[in-house]
Amino acid sequence: MAATGAGSPSRLVQYVVVRSDLVHKLSWPLGAVITQACHAATAAVHLYYGDPDTQRYLSELDSMHKVVLGAPDEAALSGLSEKLTEAGVAHKLWIEQPENIPTCLALKPCPKETVQPLLRKFKLFK
Repeated sequence: MAATGAGSPSRLVQYVVVRSDLVHKLSWPLGAVITQACHAATAAVHLYYGDPDTQRYLSELDSMHKVVLGAPDEAALSGLSEKLTEAGVAHKLWIEQPENIPTCLALKPCPKETVQPLLRKFKLFK
């Protein structure tokens, strides 16, 4: 694991990427979109619960760090999911049912520096 300094482990972060067009173009209520992000983040932690990084992230309950980014549309979100899969980055693409609409994805908690290059083109969700 990469270090941030004098033998300290790197900070873990959970990235969540949400489709911004759901709010800005498709007029979904903001609360509904936040719910999608919560579903994806919870699902990723559940799926990768046994992972050492996930366990360390959960053990630091009062200092969890999440970053919520925006994807412009479904194509960008799906493309990111494919890119993450190809790079071996564990994540959960949340598909809202019964509509079968990909709304967001969440990565398992991991060291920021290991995934940030893959997420560089996505900006903070607004």
